Amino acid sequence: MTPEEMKRRTKAFAVGMVKVLDGIARGRAGDVIVRQAIRSSTSVAANYRAACLARSKAEFNAKLQIALEEADESQLWLEILSEAGLDEGVRFSALHQEARELTAIFMASLKTSRGIP
Repeated sequence: MTPEEMKRRTKAFAVGMVKVLDGIARGRAGDVIVRQAIRSSTSVAANYRAACLARSKAEFNAKLQIALEEADESQLWLEILSEAGLDEGVRFSALHQEARELTAIFMASLKTSRGIP
């Protein structure tokens, strides 16, 4: 996958999260969790783009590490929303799968960049 394709993919993930999560009616706890989920998912796209503009390998690795952590965090928030019953029947499976795949891609990329087998 090219960097441009990955930029589109991470942005599509963020847009998908915003669209799905914005439609959920929620109380105090749900508001906090939804806000966190939107922040983490949009941060995936932002930090991947920043990694593409990195001026050094160390900067690339640092930004990609943040994108990895945010993709993993996005998974967590989706799991909490579902397990707490705050999903109101909305199916998060496609978004959850995409978060898992992005996490795996970033992990593999970091290992390659760092020369870890």
